[in-house]
Amino acid sequence: MPQTDTDDRREIAPARLPEAYAHCAELVREQDQDRYIAGLYAPEDRRAALYALYAFSLEIARVRALVSEPLPGEVRLQWWRDVLEGQAGGETQGHPVAAALLDTVKRYRLPVAPLTALIDARIFDLYDDPMPSLRDLEGYAGETASAVIRLACIILAGGRDPGGATACGHAGVAYALTGLMRAFPWHAAEGQVYLPADILARNGVTRDDIVRGRGGPGVLYTLKELREIARGHLKKLTSLSESIPSGLKPAFLPVALVEPYLKRMEVGGYDPYRTIITLPAWRRQWVLWRASRSR
Repeated sequence: MPQTDTDDRREIAPARLPEAYAHCAELVREQDQDRYIAGLYAPEDRRAALYALYAFSLEIARVRALVSEPLPGEVRLQWWRDVLEGQAGGETQGHPVAAALLDTVKRYRLPVAPLTALIDARIFDLYDDPMPSLRDLEGYAGETASAVIRLACIILAGGRDPGGATACGHAGVAYALTGLMRAFPWHAAEGQVYLPADILARNGVTRDDIVRGRGGPGVLYTLKELREIARGHLKKLTSLSESIPSGLKPAFLPVALVEPYLKRMEVGGYDPYRTIITLPAWRRQWVLWRASRSR
């Protein structure tokens, strides 16, 4: 059967793919250790594809850090759209993450729409506009973290739709909200505000208060609310755990770290502008190992 034009544009030189996949795994190991460790619990023949997906997510997430103005950032994001839509031509050959991602999309029949939606959601990162509402924040989390979990499930299922979209949604929102709260010190310093404006207003805080470091108790109240919202999504995920096939567990493993991270924010002396929320490497590995052995 002759290939379509789209197939031709997405064909990747097989000899270069091992290097491309190895680059993705190393990128994830260096910059997203939680997902890297979780990937080690996946079947060996699925790990490379998972790391390609996670490396793509990293590439999109760090666009703002690579540009000085929003417009060049939008140009970079448009290039990734072109890659996924088969419009980038031979340029993908020189980009290992793009090459590995396209091969993964082809091998596992991943839908392109969630990948382009993830790119579109990340446009928000390029600007300093406040997150308008909790609903917008949960939508952002759904199109980024939840989408990655959903696509990881398809990879783990060998390219078929394994179901579980609702569970992926709750898992991704809990994971994303926790990650954004952990990143609060850096975002505030850069003028980025992911805390929902409607919750901030209820607590008497504005965007300018946050970026000037004078949020006071209102910021703490807002973060407390978001922690409870994240836990609400965890609770809903737990109620759905019996419906998630055990083979999909590696896609959900990073979510096991949400509660330990949230608890670190509740230790006395927590200052959202200065406290770095993390866990020792050995404890993260232990949490993920324990989660891998349970539902």
